[in-house]
Amino acid sequence: MEPVYRTLEMIAAAIRAVQGTRLRFDGLDNIPDGGGVLAINHTGYADFLPVGLALRERGRRARFLVKSEVMDLAIMRFLVAHTGSVPVDRSAGSEAYRAAVEALTHGELVAVYPESTISRSFELKEFKTGAVRMAVEAGVPVVPVIVWGAQRQLSKGAKRRIGRTHIPIHVAFGRPVMFDGGEVAGQLSADGATRRLHEVMVAQLHCVQDGYPDAPAGADWLPARLGGSAPTPEEALVIEDAEAQEKAARRAAKRQGE
Repeated sequence: MEPVYRTLEMIAAAIRAVQGTRLRFDGLDNIPDGGGVLAINHTGYADFLPVGLALRERGRRARFLVKSEVMDLAIMRFLVAHTGSVPVDRSAGSEAYRAAVEALTHGELVAVYPESTISRSFELKEFKTGAVRMAVEAGVPVVPVIVWGAQRQLSKGAKRRIGRTHIPIHVAFGRPVMFDGGEVAGQLSADGATRRLHEVMVAQLHCVQDGYPDAPAGADWLPARLGGSAPTPEEALVIEDAEAQEKAARRAAKRQGE
């Protein structure tokens, strides 16, 4: 894990330097020394890079839960295997869940995107309960993490801005949240605890957005709530439902052709 992860950190730092990205890290002291679940908002394809660089400031690394679809690519299979990342098959996620809990009990950080997919509206989507449930089972805290600005570089529905753009990107680690076993004893309770985490992260997201230095009206990476041209959460849901149906049709066609 170490050599490949270290190489990826060097590449991420080089990309930052080439692009002139202005990174700001807040709340680094909230990163636990032992195990913990990092619950991260998901607005772009590369928002894991600034999180990794922030963790490096504290001498920590995380095992990211990633979609199993990335395993179709040889390079991604190599990276997943050599960085301790955990591929998640959404139709059968129990194996990934067990691997994550085991890593947490051994003092590792596990990075989870509770929204499961990128948010086209750049607002927080509804959360899955996995982050809370695995934290409770392992007896570790959940650390809410907000990444803001990375969606300007590479995301869904926004123009790609990969060159030397000097984009500011903020990464904010909130205070660790502990959920006890009694609170998350069943699915109904897990849903309630997850809603509480969602509320915490919405407030944290708004705080980060309020302190962000660049928010031009009409920007395609800015939520409609803030005057941007990104779709509203309701509009984004319609787009995402259509995409999901299209992907399901492609998978079905692929199975028939095998």
